[in-house]
Amino acid sequence: MSLDMIAFVIFAATIVERLIELVVSRRNAAWSLARGGVEFGAGHFKWMVVMHTAFLFSMVTEFVFQGSSLPDEVRIWAIILAILCQVMRWWIIRSLGYQWNTRVIVVPGMPRVISGPYQFVNHPNYIVVALETAVLPLIFSSWRTALVFSVLNALMMRVRIRVENDALRGLQ
Repeated sequence: MSLDMIAFVIFAATIVERLIELVVSRRNAAWSLARGGVEFGAGHFKWMVVMHTAFLFSMVTEFVFQGSSLPDEVRIWAIILAILCQVMRWWIIRSLGYQWNTRVIVVPGMPRVISGPYQFVNHPNYIVVALETAVLPLIFSSWRTALVFSVLNALMMRVRIRVENDALRGLQ
């Protein structure tokens, strides 16, 4: 199987994985809201969705118009790192359990999760998203997408992490 074919298989798997995440997120958000959860930072969420959607389409569009230009070794390492990102993502989701969703919803009285990757770092999901934003496009040789969306993601994470930290402190 060619690297181009592998890239499209990974892209399809990423789309399916994101859809599964949305199902899990909606279930968990409903769980949190039913227990008195309060959502914070809803204003930025729609822009985050737009950015992530544009990211997925951008890397494929760049590949279609620019073709494969990176060495195979770079693309292979990008595949390996993208797969590791998925493993990490599901470790994070599993560690947070019902408290994980794509929004910032805090259930009063729920303890902060400090197990799994959270025992090592406060925001492991955002590290994974940053890494994935940089490497997933490289599978397609879409280095421009990797660069542009890494910057956009960093700007979004500045907002998102501030909102999340404030929410966890009971502020906002």
